[in-house]
Amino acid sequence: MYARPLFDRVDWIFVDISNEILGLVSEIHGSLRARGETLSTAESLTAGGLSYALTIVPGASDVFLGSITAYRPNVKVSHLKVEEGTIAQHSVVSEEVAIQMGHGANKSFGSTWAIATTGVAGPGPADGAEAGKVFVAFVGPSTQVVELSLSGEREVIRNATIASAIASFARILRQRENE
Repeated sequence: MYARPLFDRVDWIFVDISNEILGLVSEIHGSLRARGETLSTAESLTAGGLSYALTIVPGASDVFLGSITAYRPNVKVSHLKVEEGTIAQHSVVSEEVAIQMGHGANKSFGSTWAIATTGVAGPGPADGAEAGKVFVAFVGPSTQVVELSLSGEREVIRNATIASAIASFARILRQRENE
């Protein structure tokens, strides 16, 4: 009785993402597979949505090792080894925390790369940041961070973060291959 509305909601949340970025996800997998590399995620505001999108293509288990959804600061500390001092100094919505989350995922899963998301999905501000402020860290052979300033409803901000993370990671991998 309750499963149908939940599935309608999940389909609604992810249908645009899977249709829009399926090619990028396949490209990411192909690039990682060709280099013998692996990927994990550490998610906060995306709440598992990024790992869902990254595993939408067949063969995802060849490169995707796992994900930790760390919604609360104490979980970021205990499971991803984010330093309490970093949270105190910069807040959980920061570049520094996103990078530490990525390092924690890499260590937990033994992955080559990790993508970490932290930010505020809304509807209002949290942790001293306005809704739509997001940091996405890409931690691996190199480390890069993208800061996003998004607007819209909660799911719009989450979906835009997921799409931006996937598009940015594909670009990072492409640039590395062209160097």
